[in-house]
Amino acid sequence: MKKHKTLVIVTSLLTLLPLFAGLLLWNQLPDRIATHFGFDGTPNGWSGKGFTVFGLPAILIGCHLFCAFITAIDPKGKNISDRAYCCILWIVPAASLFCGYGIYSNALEWPGIISIDRGGHLFVGVLLLILGNYLPKSGQNYTVGIKLPWTLASEENWNKTHRLSGWVFVIGGLVSILNMFLQQHWLMAVVLVATILIPAAYSLGLYLTEKKK
Repeated sequence: MKKHKTLVIVTSLLTLLPLFAGLLLWNQLPDRIATHFGFDGTPNGWSGKGFTVFGLPAILIGCHLFCAFITAIDPKGKNISDRAYCCILWIVPAASLFCGYGIYSNALEWPGIISIDRGGHLFVGVLLLILGNYLPKSGQNYTVGIKLPWTLASEENWNKTHRLSGWVFVIGGLVSILNMFLQQHWLMAVVLVATILIPAAYSLGLYLTEKKK
């Protein structure tokens, strides 16, 4: 973490940027703000202005620093490349900026460059593409990757599962980006479930096959 101190500081400030933006927009923001949206972009959850401006960034900065610290002290941290660690440092800030913009633009009825639902498909798609690129390159560790009892117990299981997962995440990312135009919102649920269940089922299958030998 010391090696990436500057990047941790920069990404932390970016994570808190919606808080500073909220302070500037405070008098324009309504007392009740939509903070959760369905796959179709329809608001389905609301929060008070104070929680939106202060609470959400506080939760996100906590998650960001926790991920940065836990990954840095991983006993098998040597198997996590610098690029993978830097990628981890950018995930929460990117989510914070995307969510902050989406929440404020909806609350203030800004025209927006892209709708919340389309932006969500794009954000998830790009994130899956990036993760799919790094997963096969991550050696066995305790913080980054598909951490299951079978992958942690066997390096071979870990490597095979992560090679498959890379393809699953990349395909899921492409489908998510394509869904910006298709607007088939059920596809997002399929993509998210597939990226969880397929690697887990494959890893378990490898374990059971090896156990029978």
